Amino acid sequence: MLSNLNISNYAITEHLDIELKAGMTVLTGETGAGKSIMLDALGLALGDRADSNIVRNGSDRADIHALFDISDIPAAHKWLEERDLDDSNECMLRRVITADGRSRAYINGQPATLQDIRGLGSLLIDIHSQHAHQSLLKKSYQRELLDAYAGTTELAKQVNEHCQHYQRSTKTLAELEANLAEQNAQEQLLRYQLEELHRLDLKPGEVDELENLQKQLANAEQILTANHHSLNLCREGEVNAMGIIHQALSSLQSSQHQSNSQNNAAQLLESARIQIEEAASELQRVIDDTELDPERLTEVETRLDAIYQTARKHRIQADDLPDLQNTLEQQLEALNASDEKIEQLSKEQDQALKAYLTTSTSLSKKREKAAKLMKQGIEKQLQALAMKHCEIEFAMHPLSHDEPHSHGQEDIEILISTNPTTAKGPLSKIASGGELSRISLAIQVITAQVAAIPTVVFDEIDVGIGGATAEIVGQLLNALGKRSQVLCVTHQPQVASQGDHHIKVQKVGSKAKLTTSLEPLEENQKIEEIARMLGGIAITENTLAHAKEMLGTQH
Repeated sequence: MLSNLNISNYAITEHLDIELKAGMTVLTGETGAGKSIMLDALGLALGDRADSNIVRNGSDRADIHALFDISDIPAAHKWLEERDLDDSNECMLRRVITADGRSRAYINGQPATLQDIRGLGSLLIDIHSQHAHQSLLKKSYQRELLDAYAGTTELAKQVNEHCQHYQRSTKTLAELEANLAEQNAQEQLLRYQLEELHRLDLKPGEVDELENLQKQLANAEQILTANHHSLNLCREGEVNAMGIIHQALSSLQSSQHQSNSQNNAAQLLESARIQIEEAASELQRVIDDTELDPERLTEVETRLDAIYQTARKHRIQADDLPDLQNTLEQQLEALNASDEKIEQLSKEQDQALKAYLTTSTSLSKKREKAAKLMKQGIEKQLQALAMKHCEIEFAMHPLSHDEPHSHGQEDIEILISTNPTTAKGPLSKIASGGELSRISLAIQVITAQVAAIPTVVFDEIDVGIGGATAEIVGQLLNALGKRSQVLCVTHQPQVASQGDHHIKVQKVGSKAKLTTSLEPLEENQKIEEIARMLGGIAITENTLAHAKEMLGTQH
């Protein structure tokens, strides 16, 4: 509920600070006293448009704080939590308008957009007046009222979820199918490329092996010639290194006077003989392993040529072909998965449509039944509010069956006729300001137990009524105040006498410095204010007695 409203430098108001309580609070005062100032300022705190003209003369800015107790408003807590703004059971909406026309808004001390302020405000308070805060004129709110009364709010959410699921799957399916032709072409190319790579069947490291083998086969004749010549020089020729070293060793060994140097020389020659013998053995192995095989060379070169051509086609190195094959196989697998996804999405689309049709059909039936009961209840209340010829209809306009709609199979709109000779039409076009307020009151009373907003404001709903009807209006407001906080601006003593709390609005000060004040009234002050509303210029003992009687009757 609204627990405090603080207004500074707004219009003619220098400063107002008013504590508000649960139940029904009435605001009364002379015409022109400034009763609208409080509601207009509250509207600004809730996101109404503002201009610099509302800033009090001589001030640089107007500042408005509206403090709400949200301990029993889970929807508000959830809204704030989703935006990391919830830190207690209180919520402060603040609006600052500067003299140069700039405006700033805050939620719990954090900067906020007007859209956010309005969104949160719609969960906290509803102002029924001739101003912009008339939720009842919105078809979305009319639909929500009916769903709340019918107990189908959760069912309506399910309908919306099924619709969203259907739309998401339909959109994704359309995108996949739009790309299907391109995917088919890509799949054919991938299969062709993979078939070529599978035929090639290149193994990791095979290119290096083939290149080395190709070099060996291509140079076999030169290799054999060089190795045979070297082997002859080392060991096989008529004159060879082994024979020469052997002769040198024999000459040294036959010498009768051997010195240390001579012995060292003999050791070196022996070592050289051993090295040459090992070199000759290596040369022989090369000769034995090397063969002239033109056919094998042709096979290797043909294989390498096929590998090189394939690599050039894909513009990569030959060694990277195995990695390319793995990549293409993954891409083909992904395309196959797309086909599976299309099939899965088609099933999901069908399931979502069936679920939507089932829930939306059930929703339509319950809405239709509730609409008849709600119509009867509202019209009964309107008869008591001096609108006995008013007829209400919750019109259900069927929507296209081509695809699901987020709010169900029908568009809901409240239509009214205020007299028997006129056709029913939308509230915004048929109802006057006073009529709309009374219709709103009737609907609020009917739906209070299931759909009442925590705080409801009625601005002069008693316009054009009086006597017994005004008393009934007061009784309805008081009954509504048992479930919701009700703020009511009224000129009727029959309505004012029903209030749990009474605030008097008046202008105070001199012409040079005139301002508006809000004064909570005690019991004796209530009697005087009701007497003022009952009587003329002079308040007599009779009017005081009448006022006291009215308050005593109601309390």
